[in-house]
Amino acid sequence: SRKVSHLNLIIICVSIVLDRANRAASFPPLQTFSEEEGMMREAVKKYAQECIAPHVAKMDANSFMSDEVIKSLFEQGLMGIEIDPEYGGTGSTFFSSILVIEELAKVDPSVAVLCDIQNTLINTLLVKLGNPAQKEKYLSRLSTDMVGSFCLSEAESGSDAFALKTRAEKHKDYYIINGSKMWISNAEHAGVFLVMANVDPSAGYRGITCFIVDQGTEGLEICKKEDKLGLRASSTCPLNLDNVKVPETNILGEIGQGYKYAIGMLNEGRIGIAAQMVGLAQGCFDHTIPYTRQRTQFGKRVFDFQGMQHQIAHVATQIEAARLLTYNAARLKEAGRPFIKEACMAKYFSSEVATLTTSKCIEWMGGVGFTKDYPIEKYYRDCKIGAIYEGTTNIQLSTMAKFIDKEYDY
Repeated sequence: SRKVSHLNLIIICVSIVLDRANRAASFPPLQTFSEEEGMMREAVKKYAQECIAPHVAKMDANSFMSDEVIKSLFEQGLMGIEIDPEYGGTGSTFFSSILVIEELAKVDPSVAVLCDIQNTLINTLLVKLGNPAQKEKYLSRLSTDMVGSFCLSEAESGSDAFALKTRAEKHKDYYIINGSKMWISNAEHAGVFLVMANVDPSAGYRGITCFIVDQGTEGLEICKKEDKLGLRASSTCPLNLDNVKVPETNILGEIGQGYKYAIGMLNEGRIGIAAQMVGLAQGCFDHTIPYTRQRTQFGKRVFDFQGMQHQIAHVATQIEAARLLTYNAARLKEAGRPFIKEACMAKYFSSEVATLTTSKCIEWMGGVGFTKDYPIEKYYRDCKIGAIYEGTTNIQLSTMAKFIDKEYDY
């Protein structure tokens, strides 16, 4: 009986070892990338350092995105990451988009948000909702040479998207759109705008519909861009729509479903903003730590003071936690599992970490960190928008709380 018991114990131990091996293969660490993802990450890292970094300071100072940089983004295949090669896209994955946004943000968050909006909002909406004619007309351009812009926010309709006032009136086989939009990213360079307008105000948000409006359409006016604290190279402009005539064939998806589409895309887009904030924090950190290792005070490196080491270790941990939250949300989305709460957590926490990191980095750099001789102050200015756009911090917290409340229903 002892031999039998010993044999059973061996069998159990072997089973446990095999089970652990199988589980390790089935559930790899969050920072395990496919060969394609790893290659793209490394390629974008190199591209950002060589092709974007030389332009960053000038673009920020002039509040203008270099045409050369935009052209290079298309040439690298970074503006149509999830678009099928049939339309000239890269044919890659959502997670690859997240890695690209993170790597770009390490060098310039303004370039990262241009790429982010194109991939996680504009392209995704057209891929999911476009009919064959719309896909043929727009996807090939969006992946090769045309920037897109997402138009939802208004003067009285930010977090409260239900308050949207832009109106679309039906006339035979076309609509006439009147209204205005605020805080529209990429507006200055966009060739197409996805405009949310209400076809039936009496129905409230159920009348909101998404229209494809081409740049140059009569009555569409791109107004003077905002003079912003950060992300200065990224254009943010108001739009006026004065009797803009749009054919019925330019409705994207179904009439009255625009609000649903917008919220759905913003849920995905928040993961992109989280990646931008993680990349921003890491980029700032990477510029700062070498300085603390070179700068000496009282006969030793600034890095060697215990008070500094503890702060640096704390911030590094926060960045890593934000990255893992972001990757987890992205993997959940790709797996077709619920991810809204996790996306909110990633977006909220990453923006908080970016604020902490950039503030601490300025302090660690001392006086030079407060000057424009180093890029630290730019990261500090750029990070603030993370707590505002694509859902404010308070909106993220409220959404998370709703999910948490439901989890405790018995």
